[in-house]
Amino acid sequence: MLAASATSSPAREGNGDVAVVIDRLSKHFGSAPALQDLSAQISYGRLTGLVGPDGAGKTTLMRILTGLLVPTSGHATVAGFDVADDNDAIHVATGYMPQRFGLYEDLSVMENMRLYAQLRGMDADGHADLFAQLLDFTRLAPFTGRLAGKLSGGMKQKLGLACALMARPAVLLLDEPGVGVDPVSRQDLWRMVQALTDEGMAVVWSTANLDEAERCDNVLLLNEGQLAYDGPPGELTARLTSRSFRLEQVGDQRRAVLAEVLSLDSVGDGVIQGAGVRVVLRADAGTEQISALADRVGAQLKAVPARFEDAFIDLLGGGPGGTSALAEGMPPVELASDVAVSCRDLTKRFGDFTATDMVSFEVRKGEIFGLLGPNGAGKSTTFKMLCGLLKPTSGEAQVVGLYLRRATGAAKGQLGYMAQKFSLYGLLSVRQNLEFSAGVYGLKGAARQARIDEMIDIFGLQPWLSAAPESLPLGVRQRLALACAVMHRPPVLFLDEPTSGVDPITRREFWTHINGLARKGVTVMVTTHFMDEAEYCDRVAMLYRARLIALDTPDALKRSAISDLRPDPTMEDAFIHLVEAEDRADEARSGVAA
Repeated sequence: MLAASATSSPAREGNGDVAVVIDRLSKHFGSAPALQDLSAQISYGRLTGLVGPDGAGKTTLMRILTGLLVPTSGHATVAGFDVADDNDAIHVATGYMPQRFGLYEDLSVMENMRLYAQLRGMDADGHADLFAQLLDFTRLAPFTGRLAGKLSGGMKQKLGLACALMARPAVLLLDEPGVGVDPVSRQDLWRMVQALTDEGMAVVWSTANLDEAERCDNVLLLNEGQLAYDGPPGELTARLTSRSFRLEQVGDQRRAVLAEVLSLDSVGDGVIQGAGVRVVLRADAGTEQISALADRVGAQLKAVPARFEDAFIDLLGGGPGGTSALAEGMPPVELASDVAVSCRDLTKRFGDFTATDMVSFEVRKGEIFGLLGPNGAGKSTTFKMLCGLLKPTSGEAQVVGLYLRRATGAAKGQLGYMAQKFSLYGLLSVRQNLEFSAGVYGLKGAARQARIDEMIDIFGLQPWLSAAPESLPLGVRQRLALACAVMHRPPVLFLDEPTSGVDPITRREFWTHINGLARKGVTVMVTTHFMDEAEYCDRVAMLYRARLIALDTPDALKRSAISDLRPDPTMEDAFIHLVEAEDRADEARSGVAA
């Protein structure tokens, strides 16, 4: 097997089962410490999760372990080789898939693989068997001639993994491999990684998705460059026994209830789960406050098992509050109709390829409407048509009663759009991006400057005003993008994967703003690959192969996935269930047609 050949490589050296030794490691950039006195060990045959908030030092540690950065002090060895003294050997011993993987989008799958083989000093013509193994392992064999730029997000990550495995490394370092990847494609990535660790490879998986971290054998949790926890995720989760609860059947009150829950001194964290609100109490806090709140709103308080995400947030001191300064400063939205967004038989074709096929739905004023689906299902295409950025091949779309075919300019003035691929201007500073957005949306004079100052204050952008967007930490970039999208206080907001790659605390901050805006009557349409975020939505539309295959509340979709094996399914379970059910229906239809 591929992994067996990898771990039998001469690159695997070291101290028994220990693949990586980190000894009092520190890294400074100027006077700023990125890592401080870090010590840990990583074992062969195990999946180690590297987690922490934005700026914790995860990517810096990855780059040191691959020999791309030299530590300021301390030492690290990988497969027995010192990262500073044995740099050439480190490059052979490790496979590295960076956060922004450098695929060449104008080259095919096979051309990318051959190029990376040559970059690793391999004879590309002499490794046909290895290429065949990697293509089979990643299930990319049918797509060798496809340009990398035409691959879905999940397929790009699989190609990145194939290239990282090219030299059969002893230690594989994956920096945020699940970013932008749907649950079905993530299953494939997990399958591949599990096969590698089963055969003895050491795999380090950096992630901001704590559902991913919970599946790791061991977790290194970094915070402000220091090691806050080292051990199995279950041991950290166990610290929160009897501190996690859910307010059941809160229904239409859930956003207001969440805001109130997060204002309680006894509560460290809270999130919406379908028609309920999940609550985590602080250490040594009693249930008196939360029980009184449950009685007042007519909800049932139920103890639930703790999750690793609960423990993560608790270890970092709790989540942000439940009040959005952005929403507080916005007047209530008034619309002539209760329907803010609608589309009927919306279809988009690119040549012979159908990206969106006869999609119809309505979104009510003040509703948070989720658009889910695997990579390439048509979500972003649908968004772009509803924003007036793409002209439909057929069908109609309306925003606040304006037909996008006939009143595109007027409709655009009524919406805010945060694109999936970061949409700021790299040659402009943070302040200049804010000023440009204010001008585009017609803000003038004193009102324009007041709104810019408001965005700077709400999103904490003051320290970054002269910086270019690409130099910002990801969480700060996303705050800037959201600030630009809401600058003109639009009644309709389109958010295309707004929290992709950001840590759970920053995601909670975003959803505090989104919930607050919805309570003011702003209609929010959002796509996400974080299934826990889908729980915040009033309704969810599921797209698959360009078609709408389901439309219901999160709780109803979860109920559809109940089985003997899954008596209490998650949104991820529901997502996979819907895709698999549609695949079976397509097979049945094909059989009848044949």
